[in-house]
Amino acid sequence: MKAISILGSTGSIGTNALRVTSSFPKQFRVAGLSAGRNTALLADQIEKIRPEIASSADKEASAEVQSLLRQRGYPMARTRFVHGLEGHIEVACHPESDMVLSAISGAAGLLPTYYALENGKGIALANKETLVMAGELIMEKARRMRVPILPVDSEHNAIHQCLRGGTEDEVRRLILTASGGPFRETPRERLAEVTLEDALNHPTWRMGRKITIDSATLMNKGLEVIEASRLFGVPADRISVVVHPQSVVHSMVEYIDGSVLAQLGPTDMRIAIQYALTYPERWQTPLPPLDIHKLGSLEFLEPDPEKFPCLALAYRALGTGGTAPAVLNAANEVAVEAFLDRGISFQEIPRIIETVLDGHTPGKATKLEEILKADRWAREAARACIPDRGCTVPGA
Repeated sequence: MKAISILGSTGSIGTNALRVTSSFPKQFRVAGLSAGRNTALLADQIEKIRPEIASSADKEASAEVQSLLRQRGYPMARTRFVHGLEGHIEVACHPESDMVLSAISGAAGLLPTYYALENGKGIALANKETLVMAGELIMEKARRMRVPILPVDSEHNAIHQCLRGGTEDEVRRLILTASGGPFRETPRERLAEVTLEDALNHPTWRMGRKITIDSATLMNKGLEVIEASRLFGVPADRISVVVHPQSVVHSMVEYIDGSVLAQLGPTDMRIAIQYALTYPERWQTPLPPLDIHKLGSLEFLEPDPEKFPCLALAYRALGTGGTAPAVLNAANEVAVEAFLDRGISFQEIPRIIETVLDGHTPGKATKLEEILKADRWAREAARACIPDRGCTVPGA
């Protein structure tokens, strides 16, 4: 039986992961859970799963979870309760866990994932920011510890599957598919008018608010380009993005003989999660199969770089290297948060990111301290660019 810790258990990936593990009760045991401030859902999960350790966002959230569980008569000695970043790291490093599903949103997932690797845990990675910020460091750590990093993002999971069809030297390029988000058919001149509600209305996937906005700007695809480069060791000029509105082909690999292998499947994250948790085996899924006869037309379109400048900014950061991807990620997180708070318009997201990148002097990204320093600088610089604060980027 494989013991798993789930970081971000109350998010969309975390809840789907628990649905997967509950489908295979003899094969999986959930040893640890960590979450943010969704205390009611976390309490429900703890009551059902009874993990050895559980972490919440902070002391207050942890106290609320424990209060809810006491009211239900939960055997409190069964679970150790921790909180904050240190708590998430403890869940990631729990000695009973064989594998860690890293699904915490944003930069907050970096340190728990890093220390899980340092403790010899295999990683099922749904937190792309970990590889965006510190890809070279993380992949080197995994190689040194001889533990796998299995991608959970549907695109990278698809590429991982397609790469089983050839050798590294036979790969010409990776092709990431993008749904195009809610504004795929919106004229560029109308983007200045779009609302938060418009941006959160994704046509295909139901995801967290931050990643949904990233999908609307295509920054999510840009971050995935950086992640794919780090994860598979392929340079930027051999990674392409195509808009595929049907979201049936999750990604493709083109080989040097002209063959293109594509991974198709239903738009259900449980398939990618199960693949990562069971690799190198494939297990029968309880989900209904893809009905090929109902697919209809499959479209593949070029992304519009003028309408979606975030994609070009991500390629720029990857090409620059060093701390530039960490700066890109941090500036994007601040800008998206400001948009979610209705503090800026949709089109100001890429403007802020570009301003911060322009003001950054890239440095090395070979140590955690260097990466975290660049992350802090970029957040300060991005906050300075929110309109009511002016835009004075501090020296890099």
